[in-house]
Parts: sequence; C-alpha cells; structure tokens
Amino acid sequence: MEHERARALLKAKRARVQELLSSMASTEVDDLRGAEEPGDAGDGGERLTAQGTDALVADDLLQRLAMIDRAERRLETGTYGHSIRSGSPIPNDRLEADPAAELTVQEARAKEAEGP
Repeated sequence: MEHERARALLKAKRARVQELLSSMASTEVDDLRGAEEPGDAGDGGERLTAQGTDALVADDLLQRLAMIDRAERRLETGTYGHSIRSGSPIPNDRLEADPAAELTVQEARAKEAEGP
C-alpha cells in the first residue's frame, strides 16, 4: 500500500475514533444531568450497567487509538504493511479494511484462539 494512502486511512480512522470518544464523553455529561431527575428505583441499576458498558467501549476505543499510533510509527520506520509478529506482508485488502492491522489474518485468528 502506498504510504500516502495509508496515512490518509489512518488519519480518517483516528478522526472517527476520537469522534466516538468525544460523543461518549458528552453522553456521560448528559447522563449525569439526567441522574439528578427523580425516577423509579430501577434507574440506578440500569445507569450502573450502562456506565460499565461505556467504560469497556471507551477502553476499546483507547486501545484502537494506540494501534493507530503504532501503525503511524511503522509508517515512519518503513515496517508498515508487515506483521509485527512474523514480518510477513499484510495484504492491501486487509490494510484497506483496517489500516492499523498489525497481524495477517491467519496470525490474528491464531491469536484469538490463544485467548487473553
């Protein structure tokens, strides 16, 4: 993949992730304002569940930003487009779909099968 194309894709992906994080932050503020309003007893539990889910989503988005940072560094060092595990080329189709991809599809599947 051409470096300029990769830069553009990573920039667009970063903007989208940052937009989602900002949206979540403004939703949290709105939720806190709504928490001051009286409601029935079930509202507190629902709010706690939603906050836990939001925290997981926010963590995933922050991890995504870190992946984008690493991909941009690989662009600078000339290793972009190659697996960080094996050094094998990552197909352009995969990079188009996920410009921050760090592994080939096969390596990513094997990593998922290994678990955390």
